[in-house]
Amino acid sequence: MTTPTPDATPEPQRRPDLDLDAGRTLVADLTVALGHPVTLRGWVHHRRDLGGIAFLHLRDRTGVVQCVLEGIEPPLHESCVEVTGTVVASAKAPGGLEVQASELRVVALATVPPPVEMAKLDHHANPDTLLEYRAVTVRAPRDRAILKVQAELLRGFRRFLDDHAFTEISTPKLVAAGAEGGADQFEVDYYGKRAYLTQSPQLYKQILVAAFERVYEVAPVYRAERSHTVRHLAEYLSLDVELGFIESDEDVMDVEEALLKAMLADVRERCARDLRDLGAELPALDVAFPRIPLLEARALVAERYGHASGGKDLDPEAERLLGRWALEEHGSDFVFVTRYPEAARPFYAYATGDGLTRGLDLLFRGTEITSGGQREHTYEALVRNLAQRHLDPAGFASYLEVFRHGMPPHGGFAIGAERLTALLLGVPNIRFARAFPRDGQRLQP
Repeated sequence: MTTPTPDATPEPQRRPDLDLDAGRTLVADLTVALGHPVTLRGWVHHRRDLGGIAFLHLRDRTGVVQCVLEGIEPPLHESCVEVTGTVVASAKAPGGLEVQASELRVVALATVPPPVEMAKLDHHANPDTLLEYRAVTVRAPRDRAILKVQAELLRGFRRFLDDHAFTEISTPKLVAAGAEGGADQFEVDYYGKRAYLTQSPQLYKQILVAAFERVYEVAPVYRAERSHTVRHLAEYLSLDVELGFIESDEDVMDVEEALLKAMLADVRERCARDLRDLGAELPALDVAFPRIPLLEARALVAERYGHASGGKDLDPEAERLLGRWALEEHGSDFVFVTRYPEAARPFYAYATGDGLTRGLDLLFRGTEITSGGQREHTYEALVRNLAQRHLDPAGFASYLEVFRHGMPPHGGFAIGAERLTALLLGVPNIRFARAFPRDGQRLQP
């Protein structure tokens, strides 16, 4: 008798599907539960007591629904509760549905009223008050929607780059020297030595091009900004991309345009309700981003709109007017500005020999969201550029070393996630495009 031979590879142990919402119904799913009993879990968003009958608006991660309570007193706003009842149609209720509650259970009782009522929260209120109590005000549906859209932008960023053979990397946030130098660096004590919080992963992502050819990172960076405006943060989320074996900065722009269109298409598909609730309008995704050299952009703005823009860059008004031109003439909310002078770009920008570089910015709705371009890829050019900027090559020795060992022509860009989010959604203060913003006055919560 022959004994059966067991399979060389045993059948893997399978576990049942993970259902973290077992035992509850989400607000977004109530339309398919009409006429049926449900159990909801969430927070008391708003309440009205009419004497014997109370109306409680329950909020979960998917929305808000009205619950009708008879003989049940609702707890304070922001208490965490569980409501059991039956879903019925109601023309007067928000969304056309309400839950006739039979039971309310307090999961966690709020012991004090919230600093602002979530149902009435408005970003035109004092921003310092809203940010001081950010641990609570971040719960508001508007703030949740802003951060949800940003999360989908990040998801789309990673998805597109993963699909195009980019590798996600992680680079140090404590560095010996700033990537761009200057005074806007946060100095820290590193075991008795001077170190800095990174301004950019630029130097590291260039190094890693030699390992992976195409890389990206999603990580915070730090700028000790001296101007505290509604468009600046001391800590923000940088979406960095670098790719090797390019022909010119045109390849960099091609990648960024395709990437942003893919990210925005994902948001359109996955965040339709959030966009509607925020009153946000997505840009046209079927038109090419116009590209214009800096000097031509200055001349155009001066001739067409009568605004003279000097210096090494476009001033905010010139950016706004150039964005207006791009929309009027090309139907695009985006416009690339190219060929920046060497004095306006970091030492690693690719010089064209005429005082200009293959550096570029991308404007979105009249505001810069990207800086990037083609990089120098030879050791000799980089050392020369450092000397011209009075920077000591010894401080960049570990970075420069890779260029002694063969680097391909390469380039990339970085997108500020909060600025992109704020401009996309019409958020007037960039601090509300970050869960817990850091600026010149704020280290809490």
